[in-house]
Amino acid sequence: MGSSTPTPSVVVPGNHDGVHRGHVALLARARELAAARGARVVALTFDPHPLALIAPERAPTPLTTIERRAELLVRAGADDVVVARFDRAYAELSAEDFVSQELVARLGACAVLVGADYRFGKGRKGEPGLLRALGAEGGFDVEVIDAVGSGAVARISSTTVREALREGDLARTRELLGRVHELEGVVVEGHRRGRTIGFPTANLEGVKVMLPPDGVYAIVARVLEGPRASEPLLTGMLNVGTRPTFAAGRSIEAHLFDVSRDLYGQRLRLGLVARLRDERRFDGVEALVAQLREDETHARQAVRALATDTTVLV
Repeated sequence: MGSSTPTPSVVVPGNHDGVHRGHVALLARARELAAARGARVVALTFDPHPLALIAPERAPTPLTTIERRAELLVRAGADDVVVARFDRAYAELSAEDFVSQELVARLGACAVLVGADYRFGKGRKGEPGLLRALGAEGGFDVEVIDAVGSGAVARISSTTVREALREGDLARTRELLGRVHELEGVVVEGHRRGRTIGFPTANLEGVKVMLPPDGVYAIVARVLEGPRASEPLLTGMLNVGTRPTFAAGRSIEAHLFDVSRDLYGQRLRLGLVARLRDERRFDGVEALVAQLREDETHARQAVRALATDTTVLV
């Protein structure tokens, strides 16, 4: 029979939505502490976002799916990602019970790393000072990491990332995240109108993360499933909006460069590289095609400019 005692862990709790540069800094420090203690690094995250249960009208649209968040947390240094189901019972855990049941009994915390704004327990009453006191009782160290800033942003947070994305400022979004913002969905059949004008598109459905403002974007793309999943990054351009020239309704559709194969049913991940222009209505097909050709030129240039920094194109 195995021991019921959990492996000693350096725990990094939080929503970790977006896995931005602040989260990455926490995990980098956690790896240092874990190496000194012979421990593992555990990222503890929650699904759904606590506000989705407590105040749904204020719940933010996620920057990452929970699956992608786990992948990025491991990439950033977590040995294990524990996803706690945030339900009514979990929301009722006092700060003390959260520490004793989750951090100590479940995860075997020998150290806990948090940001200065970290709050925990029922009503968010727990804060770093209380965590230190509980750590002294529970046998784990607590380290509070200073905020990570960037440019005019004093503290990188999921909120500041959302603000940049909401404004369509992809350069700032990328700077705060440390990589391009990603959309993920399944390719479904559309009107096939793009094929008739030389710009076939892959229409995405099931996108669960925050979208940029309506417009046209340069992108990179990756096929996530099937025999082509291991292929190099594809490049292309993306339209998010209502397709006003054809009054075709709202869609998320990508034209991938130099790709002729059928992608129906494939799951795609699209990385937003640059915003090219606003979506607008054209007087006719010829004007639209002329603009799309210009968009393609600009999109290829934007991707080429960023391709030297492969760390942002995950």
